[in-house]
Amino acid sequence: MITQAKSRRSPSGGRYKKLRDKRLSEIGSEPTFSRVGEGQIKRTRIRGGGVKLRVMAAGTANVYDARSGKYVKANIKAVVGNPASKHFIRRNIITKGSVIDTDLGKARVTNRPGQEGAINAVLLQ
Repeated sequence: MITQAKSRRSPSGGRYKKLRDKRLSEIGSEPTFSRVGEGQIKRTRIRGGGVKLRVMAAGTANVYDARSGKYVKANIKAVVGNPASKHFIRRNIITKGSVIDTDLGKARVTNRPGQEGAINAVLLQ
C-alpha cells in the first residue's frame, strides 16, 4: 500500500522507532499518467467520500482561442513538449503545462488531467 506517512528512516539512514501502524488517512496513490488515445476516464473515491475523475487516456481537449474568446473541442494528435519530464513527450503523457498538437494548432494544457477528468488548453499564437 502506498502511504504518505513519515519515513521510518532519518536523513542519515538510521531507523526511527515505529510509532504506530498505517492509517487510512495516510493513504496515497500511484501517479496517473494521462495519455493520448481513445477516451478513458476512471472514477476514484477520495477522502471524505467524494469522487475524483482521472483521465487515463484522451483524444480530445477543450481548447480556448483568445482571438474569438471561445472554447473549441479539438482532437489531440501528440504531445510536443512537457516541462515535467522530457521522457513524457516520447510516451505521449499529458500533464499540466504540456504542449499538445491539436487540429487547431499547438496548445498548452492549463489543468491537471489526472485530477479533474478533462483536458483544458489554451491555444498558443
